[in-house]
Amino acid sequence: MRPTDNTVALTAARPRRGGGLRRGGARAGLLFVAPAVLLTVVFLVLPIALALWVSLSDWNGFQSPLNPRVNFVGLENYAAVTTDDGLAQQNFGTAVRNNLYYVLFVVPLQTIIALLLAVQVNRAMLRGRGFFRTAFYFPSVTSTVAIVIVFQFLFTASGAINAVIGFFGGEGPNWLNDSTGIIHGLLSTVGVTGPAGVLAADGPLGITWWQWLAGPSVAMSSLIMLSIFTTSGTFMLLFLAGLQSIGAEIDEATRMDGAGPIRKFFSVTLPMLRPTLFTVLTLGLIGSWQVFDQIYVLGGGTAGGTINTPAFLSYRTSFVDLAWGQGAAIAFILFVFIILLTLLQRWILREREPRKRGAFQKALKGGVR
Repeated sequence: MRPTDNTVALTAARPRRGGGLRRGGARAGLLFVAPAVLLTVVFLVLPIALALWVSLSDWNGFQSPLNPRVNFVGLENYAAVTTDDGLAQQNFGTAVRNNLYYVLFVVPLQTIIALLLAVQVNRAMLRGRGFFRTAFYFPSVTSTVAIVIVFQFLFTASGAINAVIGFFGGEGPNWLNDSTGIIHGLLSTVGVTGPAGVLAADGPLGITWWQWLAGPSVAMSSLIMLSIFTTSGTFMLLFLAGLQSIGAEIDEATRMDGAGPIRKFFSVTLPMLRPTLFTVLTLGLIGSWQVFDQIYVLGGGTAGGTINTPAFLSYRTSFVDLAWGQGAAIAFILFVFIILLTLLQRWILREREPRKRGAFQKALKGGVR
C-alpha cells in the first residue's frame, strides 16, 4: 500500500530520535574541553601575543608592556638584528652561524647513531637486550646540567680527555675555551691563515664569508659531542618502536627472496621507517635550533662567543642587556626559521609517486617482448 501525502508529511515533520542526545553530547564535550582551551589561551596564546607586541614596541622592561607610554615602533627591532649595521646584527649573525653548524653536525649524526643502536638492540640473538636499551637511554633522562658539569671536568685543559691525548704523545686544546673554527684550523695546516678576495667581503647578517666558513669552533664541537651523547638514546627508542612494528612475515619474505642484511635494510626496513625517520629528524631539527641550557651553564660568552646560539642570544639580549624588543624579535625570527625548515624537511621526505612510463619506454618494452 502506497503512503498518502499526509503520512509522508507527518513522517517528515516528526523529529529524529537522538537529536537531543547529540546536542547534549556536544554540550558535554565543550564543557570537558573548556578547561584545556582556557589554560592554552591563558598560558600560551596570550603570552605569545604579548611577546609579539613587545617585539614591535620600545618597552624598557619596567611596568606593564600595555601601559600608554610604550610606543609602537614597527619592525625596528627586527631590522636592528637583521639589516642595520651594528653590534646587534653581528651578534645575531654569529649566533646563527654557530647554530647552523651545530644543526649540520648534530641532526645527521644523532639520527644515524640512534638508528644503528636501535637495529642492534632489536636483534633477537642479542643477549641482555634490556640492559643495553636502558644503558643507551639513560643519558636522555639524566639532568642536562649534571651532564654539562661532568663534560666540563672531562674537557678542561687538564681534564681526562687531554690526559688521554697526552698519554699518546699529543697535546689537547683547551676545549671549552678554544674559539678556533675546525675548517680554519684545517686550512692553517696548509698555510691558509686569513681571508683573501671574496672571502674577505661582508656576507649575510654582518659577518664576512671567511667567518661563515669557519666551521664549528673547538668549544662548539664539545657541545656537539655532548648533544649526541644525550639525545641518541631518545631517538633510539623511536626507531626501536618503528622496527618492532615491522611484521615477522616481512623478514621471512625478504629471506625467501634471497635479500642479504644490507639489501634488506636499505630496500625494506628503511623505507618502512619513513614516518619514524621524519619524526626523528623533525624533533632533532627543532631541538637543535632551541639549544639553550648547555650554553647557559657554560656561560654563553666563553670561547669568544662561538658557542652562542639565537635562543641564548634572545635571553641575554632581554634579561642582561635589557633590550626586550630585540630579544623578542630574535625569538620570533627563530620561530619562523624553524617553521620554514620543518616545512622544507617535510617536502623533501614526502611520499613520491613513481614516475609514469613514457610512450617511448612502453613501445620499447613491447618491442622487446
